Amino acid sequence: MKDISIIGVPMDLGQSRRGVDMGPSALRYAGAIEKLQELNINVHDLGDIPINRPSMEQADQDESNLKNLEQVIEANEKLAEMVDKEIEVGHFPLVFGGDHSIAIGSLAGISKHYENLGVIWYDAHGDLNSEATSPSGNIHGMPLAVSLGIGNERLTNIAGYTPKIKPDNIVIIGARSLDPGEKALIQDRGIKVFSMHEIDRMGMPAVMEEAIQYLKKKADGIHLSLDLDGLDPSEAPGVGTPVIGGMTYRESHLAMEMLAEAECITSAEFVEVNPILDEKNKTAIAAVALMGSLFGEKLK
Repeated sequence: MKDISIIGVPMDLGQSRRGVDMGPSALRYAGAIEKLQELNINVHDLGDIPINRPSMEQADQDESNLKNLEQVIEANEKLAEMVDKEIEVGHFPLVFGGDHSIAIGSLAGISKHYENLGVIWYDAHGDLNSEATSPSGNIHGMPLAVSLGIGNERLTNIAGYTPKIKPDNIVIIGARSLDPGEKALIQDRGIKVFSMHEIDRMGMPAVMEEAIQYLKKKADGIHLSLDLDGLDPSEAPGVGTPVIGGMTYRESHLAMEMLAEAECITSAEFVEVNPILDEKNKTAIAAVALMGSLFGEKLK
């Protein structure tokens, strides 16, 4: 029987819209634990990491282009430590966000257990900005760059080492909103991206088959980082940075089902669920259904 450890990170300081800190609660309320237990999985819910909010004075003193830097570092150090411990005891770490800045801590805790960690970044965005390229200073737009060792040294060195991943071990799926600096970095580092253009032309089965084979050849573990804004806003309205023209609910299920069949995912996170912006918890319910498919739920 598989053991999964759930770690909630009620983080909303990596971006500027309140409410995403309620994401872990929304996912639990939508039945995430019950869904996993139905699949004959031992679920260890470790609760939520406490997040320290900045005082007004701290916010005013922040001189960098990185919003809430101290709090984001502190939370991600805690997350990295917890994820590391769960892998040590043989548990699959499943992280509930919170905004996507928490991927910094997830990858910091996971990558030390692998020589060549692969990453599937299921997202409308590349999250490849740095302090130098970010239009907003929101750290949730930076975790993939940080994990590559690009950006603020205190972020890149979380858990005491850098880089966490290699550019040719990344596959971004569903991209449709990339900043100029991100496009340049993708070209420069040779990062594999299946944008919505490729998904429309090739179809999701071909995209996922290619992504899985690409990573399986080189990776000794694969982390899935799934941002709910990868889905079209009509199907996942409760996200902070929606971008129209995204992946459908059914395409996303197929992607998760193919990952389950490939038996290649060794850790995962589901992020950016914001119940304040949602419609009757629709986005969290969709996320839980996708978790079911990722962990082997079948119709027959």
